[in-house]
Amino acid sequence: MNTPLMDISETRETDISDAVEVAFAQEDATALNEILERVTISEALRVVLDFSSQDRDSLISLLSPELASRLIDEAPLEVAADLMEGQSPAKAVEIFDELDSDVQADVIAELDAEDAEALLAGIDPDDAAGVRRLTQYAAGTAGGLMLADAFQFRRDQTVGAVLRSLASDDEDLERYNGQHPYIIDDNNHPVGVVSLRGLLTAKRSGRLEDIMVKPMTVPVQASLTELQDLFNDYDFLGFPVVDEDGALVGVVSRIAVDAAILARSETENLRMQGIVGDELRTMPLAIRSRRRLAWLSTNIVLNIIAASVISAYEETLAAVIAIAVFLPMVSDMSGCSGNQAVGVTMRELSLGLVRPKDAMRVWLKEVSVGAINGVVLGILIGIVCWVWKGNAYLGLVIGLALALNTMIAVSIGGVVPLFLKRVGQDPAVASGPLLTTITDMAGFFLVLSLATLMMPLLLN
Repeated sequence: MNTPLMDISETRETDISDAVEVAFAQEDATALNEILERVTISEALRVVLDFSSQDRDSLISLLSPELASRLIDEAPLEVAADLMEGQSPAKAVEIFDELDSDVQADVIAELDAEDAEALLAGIDPDDAAGVRRLTQYAAGTAGGLMLADAFQFRRDQTVGAVLRSLASDDEDLERYNGQHPYIIDDNNHPVGVVSLRGLLTAKRSGRLEDIMVKPMTVPVQASLTELQDLFNDYDFLGFPVVDEDGALVGVVSRIAVDAAILARSETENLRMQGIVGDELRTMPLAIRSRRRLAWLSTNIVLNIIAASVISAYEETLAAVIAIAVFLPMVSDMSGCSGNQAVGVTMRELSLGLVRPKDAMRVWLKEVSVGAINGVVLGILIGIVCWVWKGNAYLGLVIGLALALNTMIAVSIGGVVPLFLKRVGQDPAVASGPLLTTITDMAGFFLVLSLATLMMPLLLN
């Protein structure tokens, strides 16, 4: 006998999890769907991912295909693929069939060939062909972001016929996400577009070609940056996407482009922090540890190199112990300046504003900023050092070292991502560790070598 469930609208967040656990333990599919339908999809996903991997798969199998597909759509791709793989073939196909074609293509790309073909074989052949076509396009391009389903009609169709078609099947409007109808010719080339408002106000006997306007199209290879510029310049909800022959192959929406831009930004930020891939704490411990160690173990080597510089100047440190107080300041402040340069270069790379061959121009721009900021920061920290320790020459050493190291840091931060891009490495992942190591080494070397040269003055 089922236990009565609480009113979800009045429960606290923890009560939702408890209610899901009760319904799951009783294998009450109706209750599970009711509970999770009443919360946001992100909250529903959080609750589902709190379960163990095996229980999570069982829970998904109890959900309706519509709700399960929304969870799959919300989840990071790697997690989405795991959730799909945990379902029976029949259930997986039901869920997969509810996804938009662009999401289907993303999921297919994460699965092994056998599982991917099993899913595609279970859906409509025309839909499967569209998904296969989408998987051929690179991520971050119009082809990779578009929906394969385009709201299309022939130019000789009448307004009345189109409206009757829509009235007889409301699912079309939902399927095409409010796209404007595109008009195609016999070769499937988009020759016009009409607004839904235009359809409703036109004479029912009129032909579509009489009310259509020439559409703006984008090629399948258009980059994310190009798409972003287009949507910034034009207040459109979407653009028809055409292949090399000019045939209509899909529609890319503003929502898809905005989501891709946000995802790119988040990915680049995570990579700069040493997180590779869509890591979630619900993932297996071994996988999370292995991914992090790959980055952290490299940093051990780099830090040993930086520490070796200090080791070479032990006598100077022993003689003027006050230097040790300012060593981390010089390296940290220079590192901050270098990270600013890395951020600007990464941004310009993503926008296509710079290329590896522009390294000299980038360096000249950065070293100019570094010279100004380095002098200002050097003077400030030099004065602080002088007042604090009462030695003007110590302030001169620290200030000069910071000024020079700031110039080095911004030079490295501006140019290293371009160099890594040229040699085929991910600049987002490798720029940070290289910058940190070089600025530490240079900062330690500059402070300690200048202090060694001015040792008689520092000891007075």
